[in-house]
Amino acid sequence: MRLLKLLLVPLVALVGGWFLWHSLKQEETIDFNADIRPIINTKCISCHGGVKESSGFSLFSRADALRKTKSGKPAIVPGEADKSELIRRLLAKDEDERMPYHGTPLSPEEIAKMKQWINQGAPWADHWAYIKPQKPAIPDATEWSNHPVDKFIQARWQPDSLSPAVPADKVTLLRRLSLDLIGLPPTLSEVRAFVADTSADAYEKQVDRLLASPHFGERWAAMWLDLARYSDTKGYEKDQYRNIWRYRDYVIRSFNQDKPFNQFTIEQLAGDLLAKPTEEQLIATAYHRNTANNDEGGTDDEEFRTTAILDRVSNTWEVWQGTTMGCVQCHSHPYDPIRHEEFYESMAFFNNTHDEDVPGEYPNLNKYTPENELQIKQVKAWLQQQLPAEVAASKIKTLDNLLNFTEPKIHPHSFDQLTNAALADGKFLGGGHRGYARLKNVNLTGKANLILSIGSSQNTGTLTIRKNKVDGEIIGTYKNKFTGGGGSTQREIIPLKPTSGFHDLYFVFENAAQSNPEDYVCQLDWILFLESLPGIDKSDYPEVEKKLVSLLNSETEQIPVFYENPADFRRKNVVFIRGNWLTKGKEVHPTTPRFLPNFNKYPKNRLGLAQWLVSEENPLTARVTVNRFWEQLFGTGLVESLEDFGSQGSKPSHPELLDWLALHFQHEQGWQVKKLLKLLVLSKTYQQSSKTNKTLLSKDPVNRLLARGPRVRLTAEQIRDQALATGGLLSRKMYGKSVMPPQPEGVWQVVYSGMEWKTSPEEDAYRRAIYTFWRRSSPYPSLLTFDAAGREVCVSRRIRTNTPLQALVTLNDTVYLTAARGLASQMQQAGATPTDKIKAGYYRALFKYPDTRTLKILTNLYQQTEQHYAQRPKELTKFLGKKNVATLPNAQSLAALTVVSNAILNLDEYITKE
Repeated sequence: MRLLKLLLVPLVALVGGWFLWHSLKQEETIDFNADIRPIINTKCISCHGGVKESSGFSLFSRADALRKTKSGKPAIVPGEADKSELIRRLLAKDEDERMPYHGTPLSPEEIAKMKQWINQGAPWADHWAYIKPQKPAIPDATEWSNHPVDKFIQARWQPDSLSPAVPADKVTLLRRLSLDLIGLPPTLSEVRAFVADTSADAYEKQVDRLLASPHFGERWAAMWLDLARYSDTKGYEKDQYRNIWRYRDYVIRSFNQDKPFNQFTIEQLAGDLLAKPTEEQLIATAYHRNTANNDEGGTDDEEFRTTAILDRVSNTWEVWQGTTMGCVQCHSHPYDPIRHEEFYESMAFFNNTHDEDVPGEYPNLNKYTPENELQIKQVKAWLQQQLPAEVAASKIKTLDNLLNFTEPKIHPHSFDQLTNAALADGKFLGGGHRGYARLKNVNLTGKANLILSIGSSQNTGTLTIRKNKVDGEIIGTYKNKFTGGGGSTQREIIPLKPTSGFHDLYFVFENAAQSNPEDYVCQLDWILFLESLPGIDKSDYPEVEKKLVSLLNSETEQIPVFYENPADFRRKNVVFIRGNWLTKGKEVHPTTPRFLPNFNKYPKNRLGLAQWLVSEENPLTARVTVNRFWEQLFGTGLVESLEDFGSQGSKPSHPELLDWLALHFQHEQGWQVKKLLKLLVLSKTYQQSSKTNKTLLSKDPVNRLLARGPRVRLTAEQIRDQALATGGLLSRKMYGKSVMPPQPEGVWQVVYSGMEWKTSPEEDAYRRAIYTFWRRSSPYPSLLTFDAAGREVCVSRRIRTNTPLQALVTLNDTVYLTAARGLASQMQQAGATPTDKIKAGYYRALFKYPDTRTLKILTNLYQQTEQHYAQRPKELTKFLGKKNVATLPNAQSLAALTVVSNAILNLDEYITKE
């Protein structure tokens, strides 16, 4: 018996252990993000999330999910699924009780997961993208490659038993690399040099050459300008000209200089707030001046200023954080933990800039002529001679602000109580005889002068500034001057009677001598209160002031930039209830959403926001950025939804690789884009052939696993630039004002605008596409056909389409026909026979000779076309032009070769990156 007991004890323990192991196996820990969040987001969140809280129940966060509902009880009881109302409602038979309400019931498997989750305590987890990345271990090296990117890629192949493709041939690889890094095809000499170079580092030398090319910046700026919604016009109905091309040039130069991305970020979001901003850093802030501006008469400037600020918030979160912030303007985020008021806390960072949707697009950075710059130096030299060094430095800083920005201006829309006065043309404050307008609550302490931007068609009359009442004490007087018609204005400086404190000011217009009492005495464009001017007590000051007034009235190039409001102009930040800017809620202050790293140690302004975005603690910026560059090279991002890293975005195909790249980019590469791109293009993954087979297509149809090289259509800009380069027409001229290449007549028939499309002369007609004048209401048609962004809003990801219109563009557009003629002219010099010429043209375009079938088709096309034009001389004249037909001895051959060239430029393999 004793022996039996001794035997039974371990047996019972063994059996008990088996049952315990089995029960634990059945109750594996639920992964909230993998198992529960997808159910909540697809089945529950529309009624129980950040937008709606039906019956007082919300799954917006764990705290919300566990709180009491309208019934007075929580719907989820952690650890007790059978006592949780949520489970009872999921299992209810009555359709009016069962959840989702009148929707498709959860499957038994989904309900089982929900039960298991609640029984395990209803644990919550942050979405993967909101967790700070930890650098993963690089998988072991293989015989294929020791490159870190390749190791991650190959490790992902193992479950599908995939193996790498063969390397792309050298010609294909160089074309791919050149188009990717500088957006242009290689030249014939570059191809031949690479093919002939048998050294071990031949490919790396090509990478370094292209990264050093000045055209590198042009290619990558095209991507960034989509994000910046860059345009040469203001948008909306009038869509008038905007002088902002220097911002585009700043972006090109930044990429060429390999400016670290964290610095690039800070300059664009807050360059004006740096201690001593350079002109370049001020121009960088035009990033957010690319928002639309509404010049239409009768619009509310404050409404459209607010619209621009709302856009800046959404843009910043999408570009740097891959976060869809726009919906939070009206309610809490439906899927991600961002509450309604947090949108307005973000908006508070941008709400203190001085732009106000006025036609002049102030604030602008003034760029003076060399002659004017000399005058400025003379005024500064005078200050340094007349004043102590410390005082002179302070006064020079004041002078610089006045001449560089002339801010903070006060615009006519700030006046109220308009009596016999009005906003003329929506932008001037005009007053008739004895008319007046009030300016509320002006701080006059230390304000010794008033600058007026004022115009009049009369030489008589006055504008008086009165304190507190329309007949109050006069503190300043302007005697009217004729400035010309058509709304022309000039700047005048008038002294103010010393006054302290805040006062209402009445601007009173008087001219009893004018013949028509309905005429305006004068019209104000803007005003600016100014402290005492530098050196005002010096005897030779009047001469200096004359120079200063002359400078204020000089013609300058004006670039829209950011200017932060001083204390007297600071705006209060409030929540807009349900997104309505007219319905104000509680006051808020600048900060970032609570679910992301703490913002407390940063200054509560745009500079602090920019620093926080590129801090080590931020989990998103580096991930979003490396993903964007990966997509440009491989066709699809590691996270396909570049614009959305949230819980409704795509899951990363290679999460460990994404985190490794993000941290490597931040720390080892110092945020330098050229280093990142070099790392990626040196991988064997990038260098694979793009050829596929049935096995690959069945296992990985869209090449997410990258067991073959990228094969995608080129961007709109690259297709056009490549055609011009192949035709020998492309201008390599860089920077400067936007140009107008040929486009169909009549495209710019826009209401309320006298703007015209005037084709640029000579080489400017054939500059790279990035320099093409971009009008929001009518973008360049051929680029738009190939999916270029319209630039009304930020576009993180261009969606590639395939339509007949694209073939019609490459076959018929003037630019492509001109490029085809350029290629045909080169083909004429290439051989004795049509076949030789065609082979040479094909090689020039694709760096390979056509196969027998293709050559036969192109030769037949040549022969048919030559015969066609031989029989129809009028059509030949129409096609080539009268001058060419008269002067060229072989015009029919040129026409036929042009048609053949046009067909080559239309080939799928020509407009595709292989």
